[in-house]
Amino acid sequence: MDRNPSPPPSRRDGEEEEENDAGGDCIGSTVYSKHWLFGVLSGLIQIVTPENGKSSSEDEEQEAELDEEMENEICRVWDMSMDEDVALFLQEFNAPDIFMGVLAKSKCPRLREICVGILGNMACFQKICMSISSDKNLGQVLLHCLYDSDPPTLLETSRLLLTCLSQTEVASVWVERIREHPAIYDSICFIMSSSTNVDLLVKVGEVVDKLFDLDEKLMLEWIKNGASQPLDQLKEDSEEQPVFRIVPCVLEAAKQVRSENPEGLDVYMHILQLLTTVNDGIQAIGKCPDTGKDTWNLLFDLACHEFCQSDDPPIILQEQKTVLASIFSVLSTIYSSQAEKDYLKIEKDLPLIDSLIRVLQNMEHCQKKPENSTDFNTEETKKPDLTEDDFHLKILKDISCEFLSNIFQALTKETVTQGLKEGQLSKQKCSCAFQNLLPFYIPVVEDFIKILQEVDKALADDLEKSFPSLKVQT
Repeated sequence: MDRNPSPPPSRRDGEEEEENDAGGDCIGSTVYSKHWLFGVLSGLIQIVTPENGKSSSEDEEQEAELDEEMENEICRVWDMSMDEDVALFLQEFNAPDIFMGVLAKSKCPRLREICVGILGNMACFQKICMSISSDKNLGQVLLHCLYDSDPPTLLETSRLLLTCLSQTEVASVWVERIREHPAIYDSICFIMSSSTNVDLLVKVGEVVDKLFDLDEKLMLEWIKNGASQPLDQLKEDSEEQPVFRIVPCVLEAAKQVRSENPEGLDVYMHILQLLTTVNDGIQAIGKCPDTGKDTWNLLFDLACHEFCQSDDPPIILQEQKTVLASIFSVLSTIYSSQAEKDYLKIEKDLPLIDSLIRVLQNMEHCQKKPENSTDFNTEETKKPDLTEDDFHLKILKDISCEFLSNIFQALTKETVTQGLKEGQLSKQKCSCAFQNLLPFYIPVVEDFIKILQEVDKALADDLEKSFPSLKVQT
């Protein structure tokens, strides 16, 4: 885009006097001044409009830095733009067109960040979001900001994109634009694989999560990107042009946000879960030995050593239910599809039984209703929250039971002996497992009882007494 941004519309004769007489200088119901804002927008145009007599090198040097007074004023506009009246006023006075001109011409990172941030605030309002999204030129300029090297600008661009993708009326427009720009994949993968800015990684992750959730076709395209070349060729060509694979990039970002942002980790675990909903995604995880092993090791460590630990209060499951559901879902998929891999040997994975059963035990605690709760809460007031909690807990229970049944099917006499010795298969834990696996996994439980009969007949008999439906024929 080479042209200068359009100025705000000129005022009609007498309009200024009428506004002053009637106190009409205020924007909507706010106390913000129209005249002041008009002056700031005009100042923005002057920043990106070269003055006669100045060399281009001088212009570039000045453009790289933002005058402190101007920065303070434009930051005030950024704060003000969260107000709907101000956002509508900015829209009326062609502010998006001015910001587009700034983004297309300015080399000042701070100014670019602020302009995208203001557009992000404006896009929070549906009418303005639809207007911004319908402007093809503005859309191109904003997507080009994803190639920026400035983390704050990338953060604000990602925030704006997420806002637009969350609006049903315009989401498909942005998905299609992103599909038309294959380089966006490389830029996002580069951020996920190399950035140490946790806020940026979380927001980029939310964008990827939303994109994959909205459009499976785009997810499949991104899975296949970089997967067409053999690994040996990728290594040979790596010095010229890095080729990104989606799964390693997601894993690297997950490791980076792991300790600092639990919500961000939840997002990246959900991305992995979405990838495993298609066969190409499962292959992307398992086809490369290192990728499969890295995925398994990271999620195994999270499940066994970070979430829902023995010294955590049971109620913590309410905070961790969605991330655990994603983790167990991916682990279960890998376990079922890559059973012959060395890192999936059952004797190494016995701690997963302990973690799965602990989750099921804590779930029983979370689902207990407080005593006398009906005395203080009506059915109407407590129904929505309980319904949502029960829904997510049920998803976690279903995933946990399916995964646990798969592990039980792989148990042998030797691994059951080891599990009893190490404490993963105590009477209490077996009872909890049976309580949740029955009646849907009766054959699995019956086969386990048969093995247990050979290892610890007394325990097997006790469990059979507790669960009469499991009378195993010998």
